[in-house]
Amino acid sequence: MTARAARSYTHGTGTTELLHETIGANLDRTAAAFPDREALVDVASERRWTYREFDAAVGTLARALLGHGVAKGDRVGIWAVNCPEWVLVQYATARIGAIMVNINPAYRAHEAEFVLNQSGISVLFASLAHRSSDYRALVDAVRGRCPELRSVHYIGDPSWDQLLCAASEVTEDQIREREAGLSCDDPINIQYTSGTTGFPKGATLSHHNILNNGYFVGETVGYTERDRVCLPVPFYHCFGMVMGNLAALSHGACVVIPAPSFEAPATLDAVQRERCTSLYGVPTMFLAELDLPGFGSYDLSSLRTGIMAGSPCPVEVMKRVVAAMNMREVSICYGMTETSPVSLQTRRDDDLERRTGTVGRALPHIEVKVIDPATGVTLPRGEPGELCTRGYSVMLGYWNEPERTAEVIDAGRWMHTGDLAVIREDGYAQIVGRIKDMIIRGGENVYPREIEEFLYGHPKVADIQVIGIPDQRHGEEIVACVIPRDPADPPSRDEIVAYCRERLAHYKIPRQVEIVDGFPMTVSGKVRKNELRERFSA
Repeated sequence: MTARAARSYTHGTGTTELLHETIGANLDRTAAAFPDREALVDVASERRWTYREFDAAVGTLARALLGHGVAKGDRVGIWAVNCPEWVLVQYATARIGAIMVNINPAYRAHEAEFVLNQSGISVLFASLAHRSSDYRALVDAVRGRCPELRSVHYIGDPSWDQLLCAASEVTEDQIREREAGLSCDDPINIQYTSGTTGFPKGATLSHHNILNNGYFVGETVGYTERDRVCLPVPFYHCFGMVMGNLAALSHGACVVIPAPSFEAPATLDAVQRERCTSLYGVPTMFLAELDLPGFGSYDLSSLRTGIMAGSPCPVEVMKRVVAAMNMREVSICYGMTETSPVSLQTRRDDDLERRTGTVGRALPHIEVKVIDPATGVTLPRGEPGELCTRGYSVMLGYWNEPERTAEVIDAGRWMHTGDLAVIREDGYAQIVGRIKDMIIRGGENVYPREIEEFLYGHPKVADIQVIGIPDQRHGEEIVACVIPRDPADPPSRDEIVAYCRERLAHYKIPRQVEIVDGFPMTVSGKVRKNELRERFSA
């Protein structure tokens, strides 16, 4: 074996070239190829668009924005739950070269105010209300402190229709002139990271970044114009708007919106009614669907594939998804907002071990390596280190924050993910934790993921997160936070220790066991381990 082959470096290969076009140009090609096929279905409102109708609606909104004075590079915010208008804004802003800024629908006033001002949003689209959020009231609360915000348009409100009236003032020639001045390398989207520490950062992405990433995700799961993709995941996140909308619409497939936000019954009903072939979700969404009373009454025979991402998938969950939901070609994706997002993905013919024990291998045109975080040297295969990725998918940078950009993108344009990973001999990668989550106990490096995977096998453990908390003697001590299968009979510390003693090194055995009802989560399905550390370090 050569020295290079033994290194933790790999790159995706393939015969399909990168797309060198804008998102608007890509939609034009797709609409011309499949004008009468359905592009978008909203189950809740019973509205649907063919590609011809969707392309026309995008064009109308694009002309309206142009007539409203939106210039190339202007920031247009969208603060809304999943709905057809979200997708129209996504494509219309891209068509005229405006930069769409995604705002988390769960944000409260002070969080939205930060995003509005940090990105300099001049035009904002918003939902009227959803659950406990009254967006009109939230906007009114901050508008006076956002000097660049000049207009707000509410979806389902007369203000939306009033904006569309401006389309009559703009000709097709004016739209074509604007599009002729666009480059696929232009910034087109700002997505704010979760901001678990400090203020969130605005990952700035180009047409080239997200169109290609969506396209190759769709290629990997085999999308064609015959697919119908059910998307209960949020559009404001890359999972929905890139891996979902762009993956489907770049292949002539149909996007199906089951509900404004995730509801297990609505999702299964949409799959059944619209004969969806693909379903997306984080593991907890699939669990909610599988455990739904009456699950067996839904006809899911149309499903063949889907994407699971956000957090690792336990083996038993994957088995149930494949068997009970007919998703024999379900794919696991790994990535981050800063990489558009997907870098690694399992393939359609991968076995169960690769789908549950790894996060796949590099997508075409993407490089991946694992390095020693201290030295930057690429490690031998099989050794854990920091996962880095390079290629078309790496963001342009954090909006107006060059110093924070330089902290994660090095001189070689490698994106440092902060994730600890192992690249196996077969080129598949395993995520073993976050660098900041790694526990150093008595000088030994402990990777929580290894302990979590092992303890998933305990008969009394339904779910588990392992964290490190400060310890005067060892530096850090290991805590297992356990959701029990039976709350009336949770596992004791002694039971957990006894279970670990025969299979784990002594320094990996949890010294503390905390029984919890649930874990604090980000909206993308990741556990907020920092909150668990704060809770149990007190």
